[in-house]
Amino acid sequence: MHLRHCLVVLGLLFGPLCWAASQVQVVGLFPGAAVLNVDGQRKLVRVGQSGPGGVQVVSVDKQGAVLRVDGVERSYPLSREYSAGFAEPVKKRLSIAKGIGGHYWVAGSINGQSVQFLVDTGATSVALNEGHAKRLGIDYRVSGRPLQVNTASGIARGWQVKLDRVKLGELEVLGVEAVVLEGGAPHEALLGMSYLGRVGWREEQGMLVLESKL
Repeated sequence: MHLRHCLVVLGLLFGPLCWAASQVQVVGLFPGAAVLNVDGQRKLVRVGQSGPGGVQVVSVDKQGAVLRVDGVERSYPLSREYSAGFAEPVKKRLSIAKGIGGHYWVAGSINGQSVQFLVDTGATSVALNEGHAKRLGIDYRVSGRPLQVNTASGIARGWQVKLDRVKLGELEVLGVEAVVLEGGAPHEALLGMSYLGRVGWREEQGMLVLESKL
């Protein structure tokens, strides 16, 4: 009995020391998850779940994670840079100078094909004439929805379509509403608010600045 008691005492003394020797590190951070390294075992563990050694991830932020180790919660800072999951995103920006007539002209693309745009903040959507649509391969009469559009020359027949992607510089927007007008107007493709409204834009010292939203 005496020996058994000694083993119990030794277990109480050295058990915590053995756990304390375990190395628990947060080596990566992602939204809602952390990469844990417990005694050399590395695993991505989501908030509320347990990883190697039963270590549970309680919460995650940009600096580190709160872990529950052996029933005790405490904060663990990021041990080393492992991921850019929480890196501050970099805004993409495009500056456009005023061109002929004081308007903003910019080269871009629709569905991967080059287009010269005239920026029109008064237009509710991207506007194309039927010649533009034909060159871009947009079958607006089949895929579009017929409508009537009020223009400076009166009421025109048009079709509402959705463009797969519109890109200016590095600023690409997917699923952009557009209108194809019957005839040759507008002469230039108009870049309206269906694109501009999905990026940040402002006029600054004679320049139009477009900037991706975060």
